[in-house]
Amino acid sequence: QVQLVESGGRLVQAGDSLRLSCTASGRTFSRYVMGWFRQAPGKEREFVATISGSGGMTSYAASVKDRSTISRNNAKSTVYLQMNSLKLEDTAVYYCAARSAGGLGTASFSYDYWGQGTQVTVSS
Repeated sequence: QVQLVESGGRLVQAGDSLRLSCTASGRTFSRYVMGWFRQAPGKEREFVATISGSGGMTSYAASVKDRSTISRNNAKSTVYLQMNSLKLEDTAVYYCAARSAGGLGTASFSYDYWGQGTQVTVSS
């Protein structure tokens, strides 16, 4: 069982930067592939970024690829999402997720554990 707690979401202006954090409980954090997803009002949850257990492999959604960096600190059981040049369309609830098997995953159904989400609002 893994419990995930996100933090760092807030109201920012377009063009600003933001770093989200997700801290996991448990002692085997490095075994989990971690992902970030987001859900805007009235829209389906969508993939943002994912990172392998070692941190050596990453993958991003096209909409954030050139503006975002996913990273992890296994000693702190924490995964991060650094987002730069934020746009209005980045407004959403951001969720952290973990999967215990397989490689990098972009499908939300493939993740086993989810956090409660953190709100990011980008204003003009």
